[in-house]
Amino acid sequence: MRNTMIAGNWKMNKTYGEAAELAQGLVRELPGSTGNVDVVVCPPTIDLKAVAATLEQSDSSIALGAQNVYWEENGAFTGETAPNMLVSLGATYCIIGHSERRGYFGETDEDINKKAKALLAHNIVPISCCGESLEVREAGKHVEFVVEQIKADTKGLTLTSPSQYVVAYEPIWAIGTGKTATAEDAQEVCSAIRATLRDIFGAELANGIRVLYGGSAKPENIAGFLAEEDVDGALVGGASLKADSFAAMVKAAM
Repeated sequence: MRNTMIAGNWKMNKTYGEAAELAQGLVRELPGSTGNVDVVVCPPTIDLKAVAATLEQSDSSIALGAQNVYWEENGAFTGETAPNMLVSLGATYCIIGHSERRGYFGETDEDINKKAKALLAHNIVPISCCGESLEVREAGKHVEFVVEQIKADTKGLTLTSPSQYVVAYEPIWAIGTGKTATAEDAQEVCSAIRATLRDIFGAELANGIRVLYGGSAKPENIAGFLAEEDVDGALVGGASLKADSFAAMVKAAM
């Protein structure tokens, strides 16, 4: 049985003080255990320390994640963040391969694969994103496209536990556009992702890997996505920027 995961991607929002305030709000909204729902918040890198301190002081069950990482351990890579730096701040998850990183910054599947390997070497769980554009979707090639992403992003990865890796399916056409994939749309692709993971890692391990949906997920539609067999939670964008709306999604999953 896979635990549900609700992960919040704050993107490039919240100053240091605002991030601490939002984390405090989440702690108030979600005190104690969240049962079989794993909750992760991923603030900007500059805010990780503030959020980590808030979560630690409150003994919260909410886990800390980052939004990006570089695959080298150290060196002349101005502006980048190494995996051990994330570890030192208490991050246990990290988003990689988000469509915004791919689209705006030209990240490739090879880059994402390197990042996944670097994170795993430091016991940080990658939340590895995949998803198709509207053009690919309308051409009817969305499943094929995402399957090829999964194959490239996981090339050469070694997992010993399904908890070490998370996939987030985020149709690009449904992110910040007001358009939302239906629960059936999400299930179609998430099912194909799981089938591909079985081919790569074997059924026993792949059946335990969480596959999330991301793309305008919010309190009003989360239940429909979670009702699907191969949708194990959500990677939440805008709705994660308010404590009450994000907490409502967690509570809907509990």
